[in-house]
Amino acid sequence: MKNIVHTLLIAVTILIFSFNTFASGNEIHLDQANTNINDKKSLRRGAKLFMNYCSGCHSIQFMRYNRIGKDLNIADAEIEKHFILGNEKIGETITSAMSVTDANQWFGQSPDLSLVSRSKGVDWIYSYLHGFYKDNSRIFGVNNHILKNVSMPDVLWKLKQDKSSKKFDQDIRDITNFLDYVGEPAKLVRFNLGIKVLGFLLILFIFSYLLKIEYWKDIKYGKWRTKH
Repeated sequence: MKNIVHTLLIAVTILIFSFNTFASGNEIHLDQANTNINDKKSLRRGAKLFMNYCSGCHSIQFMRYNRIGKDLNIADAEIEKHFILGNEKIGETITSAMSVTDANQWFGQSPDLSLVSRSKGVDWIYSYLHGFYKDNSRIFGVNNHILKNVSMPDVLWKLKQDKSSKKFDQDIRDITNFLDYVGEPAKLVRFNLGIKVLGFLLILFIFSYLLKIEYWKDIKYGKWRTKH
């Protein structure tokens, strides 16, 4: 029995060591996105950039146009003018302009990005959008440091070419920020509500502390005892 337990312990140790070695050898460095979901201007810029450069291939089918307008303070007229490209209605979900059949044929797949910020994280998205480099062996002439042999073209190449490095970084950060919001739209409400709740608790604490002082006066001096 002791030999069996000893053998199992050795086997588990070897597996753990092998896994750690494999993980460390394939670790990917991610840049810090430093996004701020409470920055409404950044979210609005990111929404426009996403619709202009990403929505042709990628959907965010868990979001609706009017929800974005309400959360980001964008008028319905502006949503209809700059966000809706086809015959969709403002209350409909945001689907890709490309059909699933064409996406599978041309790119292998074209995933929905509604929850990408929750599955990958904002640092991954930011680093991925930054990670394209020239590779003539690939069909679109580019590859990606974060996701090797990616089948997606570098759709932001024009922005990278026409803008300064600082402004291009801000564009990528805005897109990442928007996808972070899309992954959990209630986060905006939750953050604002959390601040209000903390403020209420602070005020309640002050009044509770003052009330405690009054109660302890009676305990210290006695309710009918003369104070000295």
